[in-house]
Amino acid sequence: MGCFGSVFDLFLLILFDLFAGVDMSSVSRGGALSAFPCCSDGGFFNAIMSFPSNYPVSPPTVRFTSELWHPNVYLDGRVCISILHPPGEDPNGYEHASERWTPVHTVESIVLSIISMLSSPNDESPANVDAAKQWREKREDFRRKVSRCVRKSQEML
Repeated sequence: MGCFGSVFDLFLLILFDLFAGVDMSSVSRGGALSAFPCCSDGGFFNAIMSFPSNYPVSPPTVRFTSELWHPNVYLDGRVCISILHPPGEDPNGYEHASERWTPVHTVESIVLSIISMLSSPNDESPANVDAAKQWREKREDFRRKVSRCVRKSQEML
């Protein structure tokens, strides 16, 4: 297990508890699920999942509102994972169309992908180049910075 994901089972319980009663018909016309908790190494990171008006044809966006240091999270909190990229061929040729958004994805599959991303950063295609470089070259410094984010998130509870 990496630097993230030590409370994976707890997060899954929170996730399924949280989304068990969500009426997706209201978000399918545009809207957001806000402040769903994401636990990572004892931290609680809030995020907003926003749905475009043409959902499920187009993917939602996910943005952490809590500070999070991760190679696949932009500094403004936006999550960068393949299944949230628009459907079709990748103009940069990095991803296969099958890795990108399709309407079969659900809130649960998105959140599970985010859990996977948190526990296994992809430093080959980073949203945060500095975090990716630190992850590769200075793992202890990376862990210290993540620990600061975790402590800060705990203080916000």
